[in-house]
Amino acid sequence: MSAGPYHVLVVEDDPHLAAGLAENLRAEGFRVDTVADGHLAVKWFDDGRCDLIVLDVMLPGIDGFTVCRTLRERGTTTPVLFLTARGDPADRIRGLEAGGDDYLAKPFHLQEFLLRVRAILRRWDWYRSSSASSGTAVLRFAGNEVDFQAFRGRSWNGEPQELTEKEAMILKVLAEKPGEIVSREDLLERVWGYDVFPSTRTVDNFILRLRKRFERDPADPRHFITVWGVGYRFEPGEPS
Repeated sequence: MSAGPYHVLVVEDDPHLAAGLAENLRAEGFRVDTVADGHLAVKWFDDGRCDLIVLDVMLPGIDGFTVCRTLRERGTTTPVLFLTARGDPADRIRGLEAGGDDYLAKPFHLQEFLLRVRAILRRWDWYRSSSASSGTAVLRFAGNEVDFQAFRGRSWNGEPQELTEKEAMILKVLAEKPGEIVSREDLLERVWGYDVFPSTRTVDNFILRLRKRFERDPADPRHFITVWGVGYRFEPGEPS
């Protein structure tokens, strides 16, 4: 994967850490901007765009979770790598719920940081390339429609749906293998990276959200089928 075209925003209030991360990312060929405040991070997106946000959790102004949640509410789908001094699993779940893609606890090894950066960008490259053509950009099933490029869709009853990037990614993975069983572990690997979050229940919660959006009866699903003890199977056909 060539780093040349990638642009990273580092949001970190420790000037030494911010400078070190920026220096090493530039040495790997990335373009880098830095800001040191939560409010400034949100404001940066008024005029700027990037391919990845490296986001400290403990920031002056507003914390990293709030920054991420605010950007997601504004429609920004740029992937986020959280940095935090707290490695508590509950904080990891908070980061996921705020819209994060990965989570790295301080102190960390530089090589691990760079590997995670590249892994996130590789997953997003897969998603964009697999949604690039007219045949793969839009999924239609049983009266539902999903535009993977716009992260929006329409449910069977005509109700518009705004998808999160993770909902869209999970649906993309399932739709690539219609009728086949996809394990929770495979979904974690493809969408987040296998060891990012502590429980496969993360996937279950997102499947429930997809059912609420696109099933006629979420309590009796016909498209997002649970295969107990294994994972899920996507059935695109009309419900019986």
